[in-house]
Formats: sequence, C-alpha cells, structure tokens
Amino acid sequence: MTSESPGRIVLLTASHRVAPGLLSWPAWQALRGADRVLCPDAHHPQLPYLTEAGVAVEHLRPTAEELVAACAGGRTVLVLPSGEGDRDLTDGLARLAGSGRVAMPDLELLPGSYDLPGARLLDLVQVMDRIRRECPWSSRQTHRGLAKYGIEEAYELVEAIEDGSREELREELGDVLLQVVFHARIAEEDPEEPFSVDDVAGTIVGKLVHRHPHVFGDATAETPEDVKAHWLRTKAAEKQRDSVTDGVPLGQPGLALAAKLAGRVRTAGLDVPPPAGEGIGYELLHLAARAEAEGVDPEAALRAAARAYRDAIRAAEGL
Repeated sequence: MTSESPGRIVLLTASHRVAPGLLSWPAWQALRGADRVLCPDAHHPQLPYLTEAGVAVEHLRPTAEELVAACAGGRTVLVLPSGEGDRDLTDGLARLAGSGRVAMPDLELLPGSYDLPGARLLDLVQVMDRIRRECPWSSRQTHRGLAKYGIEEAYELVEAIEDGSREELREELGDVLLQVVFHARIAEEDPEEPFSVDDVAGTIVGKLVHRHPHVFGDATAETPEDVKAHWLRTKAAEKQRDSVTDGVPLGQPGLALAAKLAGRVRTAGLDVPPPAGEGIGYELLHLAARAEAEGVDPEAALRAAARAYRDAIRAAEGL
C-alpha cells in the first residue's frame, strides 16, 4: 500500500454480544494488525482482555471526518463500538462517501464475535450500567422506589400472556427483565453487601441445577409429578422451614394467597379445612381452596370472568 493510499477503517460488530475475551479469530487478527484501535466506551467489557493481550486502545469517540483523517497515509484504524452502537459515526461516514468530495478509506465491517444464545443480555447490562451512571432519574432510584414498577410489570406480563399477543409478550418479558437488571445494578453500589447481575444469575443457576437432580444428577423423574416432588424435597431441605406456610408472601392478592395456602396444606397431606366464618371473605376463601383442589387458578379464573364482564359493559355502551 502506497503512502497516498486512503487507508482502511475496520468497524467491529457484535463485539459486546459474547462473553468478554471471546472475540473471533479474524477480529483478533484485525486488532493486532491495526495502526490504531479506538474505543469510545471506557467501560467496554472487552478492554481488560485487550489490555492483557497487549493491544493498545485509545478511548476516543471520533467524528467521521476525524476517523478518515486518521487513516491518511495508508494507515488502518479499527473502531471497537459501544454496546448501543455508534450511529452518528456510521451515518457520518455514509454522508462523506456520498458527497464525492473526500477520498474515502476502504471500509470493512468485521464480526467481532458470533452471537451465542443469551448474548444480547450483555448489551442490556452495559446499557443499564451507562443509564445508571448518566441518567438523572435512573441514577437516583432505589430498590424501594422501584418496587411498585416490578409489581406493575409482572401484572402487565400476565395480561400479555392471557391476551395471547406474541409481540406484547416479548415486550413485557423485556420490561420484567429490565427490573431484574436494574435492581442488580443498584445492588452493586451497596457499601456493605454488594452483588452484581452475575451473582444473581449464578445463584439461580445453582438453584436450578440443585433442584433438578433428574437432569444434572443421577435421580430419575418420569412424570411432572415426580419432578414436582423432587423440587419440593430439595426446597424443603434448603429452606429448613418450620411450617408449610413459611415463605408464602402475605402481600400477594387475596385469592392467590388463599389458593397458595390451600395448596401447601394439600401437598403436605395435612387435614386442615378452611375455617368457617361469616362474611364474603370466608366464602371466597372456600372458593379459592376449592379451585386449587380442582387445578384451577382462582386469580386467572376471576380475571377471565371480569374480562367477560368488561366486554358486556362495553357492548351495553355501544362500544
């Protein structure tokens, strides 16, 4: 390549969507051969691994004009993009190329990695980290302040499931996932007992493996009932509870609470019928226990009936 050559720009793609350090071999070759490596994100998850490998990275967010100028004399400049992408840069390069007034370097889009299942979660974690640091609202949120949103998003997820809309289901699952990642990011800042989203994931992975000995161990389970029995036994051993009612959240909706208690009693083989009493509350308690015994979710059944009632009201209104 001669000194008059306009050089080459290499834009890595998908570099956040794989476990840190696991870049593709072509990406490593490009990194080793570049005259300069630029990264606009000082918190990019690949940076520690590049530093360990001896790759010098400059923390710069160049404009399109600056990037083209950096390639003068046949130099190769590689850009490691941020997790949310660098739309301004790519749009600027497209405008320069379309103007016809600039001798453009060769442009290569190089896969930094090949996505693994769940790889986009790394993008979410990084974006959440930046929002927590830079957003005036998000940076001030606490676990308590966000608690109500967790409840709202869970109900919206249930509604999407019952409506049967695949698009809404995907969106609402994302909103619930955001709550998990947001709380985990806040938890990192706790001065006494910090934990991260990796700790959250590690805990649930350990729990799932331990409670599925028929999948990850030597136990056998031929039916869903066998699986549930395994789950209940391992859960009881883990929690060391004194009562079958331990761990039942009393703040959940009333019908769900009544059904949960009835289910615990039935599973434990206890002979404790719902207490008799005056008033609608006791009647609802008996109905919820009956629904649970028949395999019916009383909350879902009541919501379905309420939806039918809503439709009847709208029909009466001419809607």
